[in-house]
Amino acid sequence: MKVLVLGGYGVFGERVARLLLRDGHGVTIAGRDAARAQALAASLGCDWLRMDRDRDLHLLAGHEVVVDAAGPFHAYGDDPYRLPRAAIAAGMHYLDLADDARFCAGIHTLDASARAAGCCVLSGLSSVPALSSAAVRALVGSDRPQVIDTAILPGNQSPRGLSVMASILSQAGQPMQVWRGGRWMPATGWSTPRDYALPGGLTRQGWQIEVPDLTLFPGHFGAQSVQFRAGLELAVMRYGLAAFARLRRWVGIPVNAPVLRAFKLAADLLAPFGSGRGGMTVMVGINGERRFWRLLADDGDGPFIPAVATRALLRRATLPSGAGPAIEAITLAEAEAAMTDLHVRTEYVTEPAIALFPRVLGPDFDILPAPVRATHLTMDISHWQGTAAVQRGTGLWAGLLGRIFGFPPTGTDVPVEVIKTATPKGETWQRHFGAQVFRSRLAANADGMTESFGPFTFRLGLKVEGEALHFPVASGHLGPIPLPRWLLPVSIAREHADAGRFCFDVRILAPMTRSLLVHYQGTLAAAAPE
Repeated sequence: MKVLVLGGYGVFGERVARLLLRDGHGVTIAGRDAARAQALAASLGCDWLRMDRDRDLHLLAGHEVVVDAAGPFHAYGDDPYRLPRAAIAAGMHYLDLADDARFCAGIHTLDASARAAGCCVLSGLSSVPALSSAAVRALVGSDRPQVIDTAILPGNQSPRGLSVMASILSQAGQPMQVWRGGRWMPATGWSTPRDYALPGGLTRQGWQIEVPDLTLFPGHFGAQSVQFRAGLELAVMRYGLAAFARLRRWVGIPVNAPVLRAFKLAADLLAPFGSGRGGMTVMVGINGERRFWRLLADDGDGPFIPAVATRALLRRATLPSGAGPAIEAITLAEAEAAMTDLHVRTEYVTEPAIALFPRVLGPDFDILPAPVRATHLTMDISHWQGTAAVQRGTGLWAGLLGRIFGFPPTGTDVPVEVIKTATPKGETWQRHFGAQVFRSRLAANADGMTESFGPFTFRLGLKVEGEALHFPVASGHLGPIPLPRWLLPVSIAREHADAGRFCFDVRILAPMTRSLLVHYQGTLAAAAPE
């Protein structure tokens, strides 16, 4: 096919051009910089032309496919779909490597005209959402995943395109929305780091940013939670960007040309460090398992990965008609076949996804009634709602401790919401009793389970008796200092089922005096998705 690659001398555009030339397509390198386009075309043995996407759309004539690898797609102005509309009018297929969620999702507005013209118009035919969605489908089959967690983790010696840098910098410190536990929750660009495993025992850190997957996957796959992170190999770059993100939250620094040039200069100075090894990982949580597809690119071949989906699609004899995001535009088998001449290896890994309480209780967990078990099977975030009656202890000592731990005041029919979040070490529980909020962290250890409130950590003698789960306090620490038994609170707490409902009854007695500190009891049910 005759393919025009706009931005074809950029980091990813050049890789698209190289892969398509290997497959025998006729490629034309296009862009505003005639010298760069001509130089690359001469080295590859293909055609070139100078083209400004805002003024030179008549130059599309004579090609069958246009691939927009330029960007940044979030900065395409008031008429972002000018190029794909022109392609449809010319009877051409349009593909792009967009990583901007709004641009990618919005291209479906061209679907009717694309179908009428018999044109294939796909946005995001790149690592996300094309390759990531292909991996999710391969991992889940026809099932519905509970959790989708994706990360792209390039090596530091991979070349850096200004469009990608502009996209990430524009998001740093800015508000975004993520689908967690069946509802949209606020988040911040370049925040909440997490470690990810890659083939060969490699571990890299990823930070939360916005990509089309976050917007499109909840509806398409029906997942309860969808997360995405990107990484930088060098810690100085990761945490430097985190500092910039925090500063942007406070000051609102614009990402203009001087800022972009400063970051590009810093990146270029650090380019000799690190490695040319980068990777990608896609995890789905489903049916009590975590299933992974992982990729590692060696010898600097990482920048070819965003070009693989375009290569795979154009290997087909015919292209589908219509316009939309490139979700499942290719299969994972097609993508892996398009990588065979690259220094890339992939692996599939499955491991059990055992939540905190089943892990600690073992076979006893299965004795518990179904409503109790259901509240302790959180894979990412779960939301629970109900009502409670609360009685606070009286006296100075009980009042002081109640304020320190944030226990709710006395009340009846108090609305309750509990948000449970799975963490690498266990779970975090955030309890809302009306307007009062208190939080604790639960973790598994060699002795069972601990629950921490601020600097206080208590070991729980977790046990199942009479189809109820009991939470007695066995020991405690203030920081690293063990607490004597007379300074421990007494916990008379249990979870049980009544008429098919989850019920809790928690009575805590104050240290030393053994007087009532707080007593709250009520019911909870899974909150409806928003």
